[in-house]
This record gives sequence, C-alpha cells and structure tokens, in this order.
Amino acid sequence: MQYDIEALIHTMAEQLQTRLGAAGIGSPALVGIRTGGVWVAERLRAHLGLAEPLGELNIAFYRDDFSRIGIHPTVEPSVLPFDVDGRDLILVDDILYTGRTVRAAMNEIFDYGRPRSIQLVVLFDRSGRELPIEAQVVGAHLSLQPGEHAKLTGPSSLSLEIHRTRA
Repeated sequence: MQYDIEALIHTMAEQLQTRLGAAGIGSPALVGIRTGGVWVAERLRAHLGLAEPLGELNIAFYRDDFSRIGIHPTVEPSVLPFDVDGRDLILVDDILYTGRTVRAAMNEIFDYGRPRSIQLVVLFDRSGRELPIEAQVVGAHLSLQPGEHAKLTGPSSLSLEIHRTRA
C-alpha cells in the first residue's frame, strides 16, 4: 500500500494546530524520537512555523527490552535544547506499535524535568498495543498481517516499507 507521506504530515499539522488552539497552547516544543520520529517532527515544525529548535530523543537506554535486544554501537545522546519544566511538549514518533518506545521516551523526558503536558503525534498507528498509550494525532492507521513489520525510510524522501518475516 502506498502512502503520500508529505500529504499525511500536512494533514497532521492542521489537526495538531487545531488541537493546540483549542487547548490554548501557543508555544509548544517539538520532540522527535530517533530516527523516524525526528524526520516527521522536522516536517511538522516547518508546517507549524515553530522557531524553537527541535528536541531529539534517543531512548536506547530507556527501553525495557534493552537486555534482550542490545544496543547499537553508535548510540548518540538525546538533545533537548529547551527547558522541559512547565512546557507543553509534542512528542513525535513514526510508528506507534506496542507503546514501549513512547513509554521509554516519556521516562527520558521526565529525567529532564516535568512538562505541563505531552501530546503524542504519530505518522502511523498499527495494532498490537501492549501498553495503554494512544496518540492524539495520527497520520494513518496500518492494518498489518501477522509477521509483517513496518519501517519508515528517509530522511530526504520518506517512504513506508512493509517487510514480512519468515516463519
């Protein structure tokens, strides 16, 4: 299935702008989860016209399956170039699946401070949630078959790849 990802991001930005306006949030800070979430957040930041730098989270050390999956040898630190305390944050990821990545990201955010609010925005939402985490803005819902996995590729041109694992 093909998706016009730039059109999805444009629509997400409009939905997010409406939500922020309704909540009276005038200067949110965007935080992308590496890597795909950062790619999506960069595009949303441009659509929303936000001047503040983008925050980038690398949640590798916060994952609850760290001992099982290990870590990539070139883990880079997270960068949050703004004060988190009392801020309204928009947490952005590419694909929401089990909810464990988002949980890890929120754990890391709270190590930096206590935000006023966190809104979750994801490009794709797929079934298989293991934790009670829900995005407030979703680009599209994926319906995958057992054994299928989705991956966002980029960064210059974003596309969705569906891979099937062999049994």
